[in-house]
Amino acid sequence: MTEAQPKPNEYGAESIKVLRGLEAVRKRPGMYIGDTDDGSGLHHMVYEVVDNGIDEALAGHANYVHVKIHADSSVSVRDNGRGIPVDMHKEEGVSAAEVIMTQLHAGGKFNNTDDSGNAYKVSGGLHGVGVSVVNALSDWLELRVWRNDKEYFARFEGGECTVHVHPVADAPGEKGTEVRFLASAKINDPAGTFSNLDYSFKVLETRLRELAFLNSGVRIILEDERPAEPLRTELFYEGGVREFVKYLDRSKSPVMAEPIYMTGEVRGIGVEVAMWWNDSYHETVLPFTNNIPQRDGGTHMAGFRGALTRTLTKYAQDSGIARREKIDFTGDDAREGLTCVLSVKVPDPKFSSQTKDKLVSSEVRPAVENLVNDKLSEWFEENPGPAKVIVGKIIEAALAREAARKARELTRRKTAMDVASLPGKLADCQEKDPALSELFIVEGDSAGGSAKQGRERKNQAVLPLRGKILNVERARFDRMLSSDMIGTLITALGTGIGRDEFNLGKLRYHKIIIMTDADVDGAHIRTLLLTFFFRQMPDLIEAGHLYIAQPPLYKVARGKSEVYLKDQPALEDYLVQAGIDGAVLRLASGEEISGQDLARVIEEARVVQRILRAFPTHYPQHVLEQAAIAGALRPGQVDVDAQGTADAVARRLDLVAVEYERGWQGRPTQDHGLRFSRSLRGVEEVRTLDGPVLRSGEARRLGSHTDSLHEVYGDPARLVRKDREQVIHGPVDLLRAILAEGEKGLTLQRYKGLGEMNPEQLWETTLDPSARTLLQVKIDDLAEADDIFTKLMGDVVEPRREFIQQNALSVENLDF
Repeated sequence: MTEAQPKPNEYGAESIKVLRGLEAVRKRPGMYIGDTDDGSGLHHMVYEVVDNGIDEALAGHANYVHVKIHADSSVSVRDNGRGIPVDMHKEEGVSAAEVIMTQLHAGGKFNNTDDSGNAYKVSGGLHGVGVSVVNALSDWLELRVWRNDKEYFARFEGGECTVHVHPVADAPGEKGTEVRFLASAKINDPAGTFSNLDYSFKVLETRLRELAFLNSGVRIILEDERPAEPLRTELFYEGGVREFVKYLDRSKSPVMAEPIYMTGEVRGIGVEVAMWWNDSYHETVLPFTNNIPQRDGGTHMAGFRGALTRTLTKYAQDSGIARREKIDFTGDDAREGLTCVLSVKVPDPKFSSQTKDKLVSSEVRPAVENLVNDKLSEWFEENPGPAKVIVGKIIEAALAREAARKARELTRRKTAMDVASLPGKLADCQEKDPALSELFIVEGDSAGGSAKQGRERKNQAVLPLRGKILNVERARFDRMLSSDMIGTLITALGTGIGRDEFNLGKLRYHKIIIMTDADVDGAHIRTLLLTFFFRQMPDLIEAGHLYIAQPPLYKVARGKSEVYLKDQPALEDYLVQAGIDGAVLRLASGEEISGQDLARVIEEARVVQRILRAFPTHYPQHVLEQAAIAGALRPGQVDVDAQGTADAVARRLDLVAVEYERGWQGRPTQDHGLRFSRSLRGVEEVRTLDGPVLRSGEARRLGSHTDSLHEVYGDPARLVRKDREQVIHGPVDLLRAILAEGEKGLTLQRYKGLGEMNPEQLWETTLDPSARTLLQVKIDDLAEADDIFTKLMGDVVEPRREFIQQNALSVENLDF
């Protein structure tokens, strides 16, 4: 009897697939490290390895972690801990290091009740998936371990061990672990995990600085070999969270000389708190558990807030200040202008979810509450002067809150049916379901008029704002509520305002879209609105309701065809596609490249141009380009054959020069660089690529393209289109020629303001859900977001001046 064959689409045993080992990680990487497209997952790979070194530090076995981004976009992390065990694992029959690298849920963090001192009593990662996930999602991973006075090495490719753990050298006295990995990228392999390997030095630095603050005495070094001038920062803070608070408030004006610092251990739970009041009106409290941030707070935050309010209330009453002022203050009053870092070390923490955004361990609350009660009461008794300043500020906050309560009556939330009471300028929509409704906050009456005419009246509302709204960073709550423009905005949203009044469930539109001009004034208005939402309605951002419209910067027309383009890269993409249509690149060998093959060659040319632009401007791009084609930027090439390399580059420079400007000669320099010179109408012209730039990360990145560049441009190529031919000597030549071809017959219009668009154009480009692009506003790092708003919108001028000076050269479009 034959077995019945399953029918198509039938759900049976054959439909069940078992993912073994690291296969599950490669199949669903987002479950383990987050988004693989926006960069967060890529950086999380680094954090997973760093956390192992930090855990060694928490256990008292390490005091430094060294992170390096290499020129090939691989990352290495080294610590001086005990080193991963390399001896044979009895159950698995292979080295313990291989078990850790290739199996999920394998590690030393499960035995945190072990009294031997070999396991981790406190750790951020308790699932044993960290470094094995990194291995699974890397093209290759190399492991070096210093242990037992020897150096051990192993290599893994695609998650599988290709070189087993073995000793490679004697290393008396050395200890530690180094993991170097190259994340799997889609740019090299369509089956790769990550969209790109563009690590952000600033993103890594922010998290590593956080770890250095939270682990006093641990030195964390971050290096980046990719730029022409490599970056390096050393993060080391003896003061722990006390220094963290000072760092967070570096752009604010404190009301007291030094932060209040408290530390201790209560029933096996370590608690460390630093708190500092400043003259702002906003609270910043950052809670951490075993170095992991909890954006949603939890039991440690509840314990801290309860103890703070209770202690301050008792002090104000005992000192007679509360009776004299005849006002009661709340916890919100007590935390106005407070910056606090709360760090707890818990042996077995419990979180509300895998993301660990909220601590739910019930035993933590009384531990924090008891310590803060005792230590803060003691501090107030010993420091009566600063204590009175703090209580005075809190009383001011309470008085302002009372004034705000009266002002708030003017901006009470309205129901969706109470249309008559909505602001007069608001062009509301017909839809009553907030989930289907959108509100466009538009700059100016002109653009507002076009938006009102061009919108879909069924579900799109428009609120024009004339001029610039109040900067809420510099205004107290009661003054903010007296602003007509802000009152109009609050009423339109329907949520109310303030901790006691705000109700996200009353939000009338689930998409709030800021739509401003693409100029300096538009950017300022957008920043003012973002400041308002960040300071007064952060829950609205957290829930994903706030967006920024992306109106097009360009309209291109060719004949009767019109296309809107978002920005400069989109324009370049369009011109490249138009330029390669009918074009053929004929190589010296006779090979012809066209269509998608030509598109890939041009994409590499764009990558090369971006690398060239990263070099300091005093190095001529055409010299670097030709040096790359000649092979001079391969690592060690100049050391192997300095004169031969110099001659090869000189020949390339003669090749690209017009006939009467040739005669380039090359020679090596004392610092292992290259010098090129020619005599032009009796004047010597000199170009130098010094040794440091030839050994820079950018040079190595450019040198990695040498083989493919030489294949295409080693001998002059020709770009043929219809009956026209153009000689091509390098990637920049090709890109320039293709863009020029794409521009022919093109009419280009650059939009500066939304008011320049008629209602139909505004609908087609910015309002139509099927065609528009929206940028969702998210808060990835609360401390960094708080700092940037304080810098840009606060009262202190110096940090803003420094920010402008540091970023001035990054500005691409500036209106005069």
